[in-house]
Amino acid sequence: MKFLLVTPIRLLGDGLSACLRGRTDVELTAVVRDLAALREALLPPVPDLVLIDATQGIVAMDVRAIAIEWPEVPLVALGLDEQRQQVIRCGRAGFVGYISRDASADALCSAMVDVIAGRLTCSAEISGGLLRALFRAEGEGDPSAEDALTRREGQVLALIGEGKSNKEIARDLELSVATVKHHVHHVLEKLKLQRRTQAMRRVRDAPWLTGNSRRRTSPAALREEG
Repeated sequence: MKFLLVTPIRLLGDGLSACLRGRTDVELTAVVRDLAALREALLPPVPDLVLIDATQGIVAMDVRAIAIEWPEVPLVALGLDEQRQQVIRCGRAGFVGYISRDASADALCSAMVDVIAGRLTCSAEISGGLLRALFRAEGEGDPSAEDALTRREGQVLALIGEGKSNKEIARDLELSVATVKHHVHHVLEKLKLQRRTQAMRRVRDAPWLTGNSRRRTSPAALREEG
């Protein structure tokens, strides 16, 4: 089994590589610093699994975008605080498994094998919490879906990333300025940002959030999609 590790901590990558040295069943093929670098690394042949360091804080929407674009690559949260809500959030973000903070190297390898086989090993409390979360999602709507950007919001975010004002966005998308302000408000709210300049930086760092990660879309094309 070949896997890739995402962590900004070099010592973690070096330490994990040293722990697994000599094993013939598991191979750490690469260590990348962040999710942007992960996207560049996910070229054929893709790894059997990707471990993402959850101890440094992760943006659920960014992970979800990768999970959607590469559904064949299992994403596993490494170093998760094994609390019910944390596990549920990881599942909604697109992770298919997790490694708790107190796991040993052997437990890590066993958990990765389980993930490849489509199994999730967790405590009875976590299992019960997952079932209750599924029940609520069925009855009340999936919160992760509510937090995702709509196609129009993605278009607005793409133009914010180009540095355009609300008036310019309204002209390009043939919307009223009031409607654009409404979309901008929701975009900032969903991305948990306070200022427009922060949204511009997010687009530069994570262009896939706009829904056009593989190509640059012209304003004319955006109008056609609307």
